[in-house]
Amino acid sequence: MAIAVAACDAHIEVPDTAVRPGHVLCTDGTALSYSEYEQSGKQAIAVVFNTDPHGETEGDGYAVYLWDIAPQAFADSLGIEQGTSADIKAYDGNANTFALYDTRETASPMAEAVFALWRYGQSAYVPSVAQARLLYAARATVNPVIERCGGDPLPQVPNNCWYWTSTEVEGQQTAKAWLYSMGSGAMQETPKTQAHRVRPIITINK
Repeated sequence: MAIAVAACDAHIEVPDTAVRPGHVLCTDGTALSYSEYEQSGKQAIAVVFNTDPHGETEGDGYAVYLWDIAPQAFADSLGIEQGTSADIKAYDGNANTFALYDTRETASPMAEAVFALWRYGQSAYVPSVAQARLLYAARATVNPVIERCGGDPLPQVPNNCWYWTSTEVEGQQTAKAWLYSMGSGAMQETPKTQAHRVRPIITINK
């Protein structure tokens, strides 16, 4: 009887499988701590930066792509609303990016470049303003991991830190969209035909 009781009281280690900011997202869709990733032989594609779904966030969290896309224009011409929500509080970068890609009256070089990344099966897209805010808040967590994975750290120097979001400016959708600074967290409304840096993100779906 004593042996049976001892067996029932034995401590069992349960592996911690929770996905957290700073984990490495691999091309097969798994998210691993960096130490697990190093031993896995898998290929990294992004770093998790948010796993705290709230309000209208999409999926179970977000990961930021390891590399910048070369500067691209939001649109190749002005005068056309491209169908984004223009809501700076909405976590709708995925829907916005598709709207940009699907607009027939003008092309979006930015959206086309991001869609070209889908060769790994990861649905990368341009973050909305609200999603860019989440990424900005996680810079200190993700930048060291991005560097260790051979990616481009999010820049913090004043003149080299502006990225397109996928959110048009409310009331000026035909002409402007929002840039977001990864150096200061500031926003700037900008003509859509200007070329600026793009950093895609990926929704995590368990």
